[in-house]
Amino acid sequence: MTLERTFVAIKPDGVERNLTGEIIKRFEKRGLKVVGLKLMVVTPPLAEKHYGEHKGKAFYDGLVKHITSGPIVAMVLEGKNAIAAVGQTVGSTNPVDATPGTIRADLCADIGRNVVHRSDSPTSAKREIDLFFAPEELVSNWTKAVDRWVFE
Repeated sequence: MTLERTFVAIKPDGVERNLTGEIIKRFEKRGLKVVGLKLMVVTPPLAEKHYGEHKGKAFYDGLVKHITSGPIVAMVLEGKNAIAAVGQTVGSTNPVDATPGTIRADLCADIGRNVVHRSDSPTSAKREIDLFFAPEELVSNWTKAVDRWVFE
């Protein structure tokens, strides 16, 4: 089985609304394994690197202001097709377009407060994991006994 890693951040609105446990639970129930997890405050320089691809767009300043407004929970998830699985679990960026049962459809009402960020490709996953985690902060050699019951 080929495993993939991806980055997820529970944004300040998710942390403030006490949704951290609910969000992590949804990923774990999906069969994804947490290999990195930390509560942190995003500095403006880190936020500017993280959202660099959006610099110059009308919503860029709002993204930086929001992600630096309070603590986030940063995590690295691992699993079979992790990037796609996380995308399906999170739902569309705009909660009103998200499929019922997804995090954003069930827990959000506004695109500017959509509680979670996720990597959308292998390239962005690698870049974001490297931005938020040092290699020694990730638990690499861990096999969950239940994996054989989740993945073929």
